[in-house]
Amino acid sequence: MYQLRPYQEDLINKIIKSMKNKKRVIIVQSPPRTGKTVVMAEIARRTTLNKNNTLFIIHRKEILEQAVATFKKQNVDMNYFTGGMVQTLSRHLDKLKTPKLIMIDEGHHALAKSYLKILEKYSHAYVLLFTATPWRLGKQQLDHIADDVIVGKSIKELISEKYLANFKYFSPPNGFNFDELKKSSTGDYTAQSMANADTGTLYGDIVKQYLRLAKGKQAVAYSYSIESAKRIADVFNKKGITAYEVDSNTPTEKRDTIIRKFKAKELMILVNVNLFTEGIDLPDVDCVIMARPTTSLALFLQFSMRCLNPREGKIAIIIDHANNVKKFGLPDDERDWKKAIISHSSKKSKLNTETNSGVAIATCNHCFAVVLVSQVVNNTCPICGQVMHIPKKKKVIDVDLVEAKKQAIRKAIMVKVANKKVDELKTMYEFASYAKIHGYKPGWAFYMAKKKGIIK
Repeated sequence: MYQLRPYQEDLINKIIKSMKNKKRVIIVQSPPRTGKTVVMAEIARRTTLNKNNTLFIIHRKEILEQAVATFKKQNVDMNYFTGGMVQTLSRHLDKLKTPKLIMIDEGHHALAKSYLKILEKYSHAYVLLFTATPWRLGKQQLDHIADDVIVGKSIKELISEKYLANFKYFSPPNGFNFDELKKSSTGDYTAQSMANADTGTLYGDIVKQYLRLAKGKQAVAYSYSIESAKRIADVFNKKGITAYEVDSNTPTEKRDTIIRKFKAKELMILVNVNLFTEGIDLPDVDCVIMARPTTSLALFLQFSMRCLNPREGKIAIIIDHANNVKKFGLPDDERDWKKAIISHSSKKSKLNTETNSGVAIATCNHCFAVVLVSQVVNNTCPICGQVMHIPKKKKVIDVDLVEAKKQAIRKAIMVKVANKKVDELKTMYEFASYAKIHGYKPGWAFYMAKKKGIIK
């Protein structure tokens, strides 16, 4: 059996208290790398001990076997336990034992139809939504189904108590042209637009920065496509640094062999496309390389915290070639998770550093370290000791610049219509802006506005 850590016991006590207060669907937030599966296993043990059926739902087959092994090790009575992938369980509801408790791993996915089908079927069960990031891309948030949220210890607290490793964060210049990035229906950037945005200089830079910042450390690199991931592995191997690429098409046996080699330290760099984000245990990762941008806070934290498993004296290295830190802030920034679960009218994240955290960060031009402005003393970088100038906030001067105002209005309209559907456009300006964004001919805007009756 696992010996629970104090913060894990505290999480369970808060869950019990919430249930006693008649809360039925409860979000349980705890950062990545903090053993949420162990917490779920202990709750399942106590539930099945009382002969109550427990249903455990997961969304990726790669981590189901590992999770079930944890439940068995925690002495869960498997006669009263059912665990499986959401896709499978939602198709066989008539064959499941009626659960008293449902636990959902990576619970921020729970608004998907397959999950809702299960929750509607067992509407009297207690539901625990375990997640590191109870926030979703888009307008609809978890308050649609949840009636309570329990927030675990912060990343800062867990680092200070040595349950997570401390880290240094670097964001070197990279080859992404951010004007090329376009979002898909999921809200994250499309693979094609990330490929278009990649100017090619990334591949020349990625090994150089690894050797400068994290030489000799085992690393997991995240890329945006199979082709790009293979190319990254290739440039490492050409420099004599052992690297393998794995993706969803890699045969299971080969993938398991590669992971075993990595765990045995026979392999230095593991390059992947979104495989090693949630759940899979890779305990000795000391460096993360982000070679792709994302709009997802959940992915950003899963990427950046993959290397924070603690070890005596360890300082993890995070190398962010996509400048994701500008959007999300540092991994250990404080975030208001209770506010995050509230649905809102804007699709823009309420948790982005640029607009909400109030924590000022700066990048050193010499070593590319990303640090808090408060850490910069006498204009000196706390990492490399070089002179580091912090740009002062510009004063806004109220002058009547008509052309500038027009440009601002046009830009605001383009931002407004970027994610709209055509039938949602309401003015000629919106149609013209939409046409410009998507590369349509100028006559398209006139034709569509006339068709909709906006112009005669």
